[in-house]
Amino acid sequence: MKSVGGFRSMYNEKQRRTDAGNSHRRRGKLVPLVLAVVLAISVVAAPLLTPDHERFTEEAAQRMTQSAGSVLAPVYAPLAEQLVADYNLDDMETGIGIDLGSGPGTLIFELCARTNLHWINADINPHFFPIFFAEAEKRGFGHRVSAIFADAQALPFRDNYADIIVSRGSYHFWDDKALGFSEIMRVLKPGGVAYIGRGMARDMPVETAQAIREQQGERMVYDREAEAASLEAMFAELGIDTYRIEIPVPPDDPSLNYGIWIELRAP
Repeated sequence: MKSVGGFRSMYNEKQRRTDAGNSHRRRGKLVPLVLAVVLAISVVAAPLLTPDHERFTEEAAQRMTQSAGSVLAPVYAPLAEQLVADYNLDDMETGIGIDLGSGPGTLIFELCARTNLHWINADINPHFFPIFFAEAEKRGFGHRVSAIFADAQALPFRDNYADIIVSRGSYHFWDDKALGFSEIMRVLKPGGVAYIGRGMARDMPVETAQAIREQQGERMVYDREAEAASLEAMFAELGIDTYRIEIPVPPDDPSLNYGIWIELRAP
């Protein structure tokens, strides 16, 4: 993979002076966003991809933001608490966390409230980012988050970069899951961990989970055992054996779909 760079200026001296003046006038608006994006990247590992404008639109971002604040609102705090407890994130003084497909960043905000890590919203729809940054500032987390346009199958981070990578409700949309999970393993630091999946935290109250599933309807009906078998075959082909697949089963209602989750650990 090649890093982005190597551009050669084609401006003459007069044009450069004009551009410099324009840049100075725009700087006040651009600097906060530029700094936030720069913080997200140690070394760019792959060229940025062009988003599919038919799928990754401002309207799509608005719809997901509305869903995250309504139907899915109860999902994020319990999941953040589970992640913090499972991986002792509250003991880390510093570190980098990435949320793949974070959208409006609802899970990131819950994790910011419980950890000291710097969290990066890596999403393929950049229309989420103004919403994300505005809410981060409102919550007092503006200095602890970044955002970058990213395809999970070509992550724009150097090797051994992140302490933890999380993703909820994203991986089943990846066109090439094998490539996406390979990229996650590449970006994790040695000893780092990823928790990727769809659904809810294992200790989500059953009544809350039932209410969410009723609102979602048939859209969330899928065979978790078949998905687990497919993932196991994929990991075997990739030569990845440091993984664990979790299918949460609530004791009060074993038939209720709590989703499927994959834990990956970097050697």
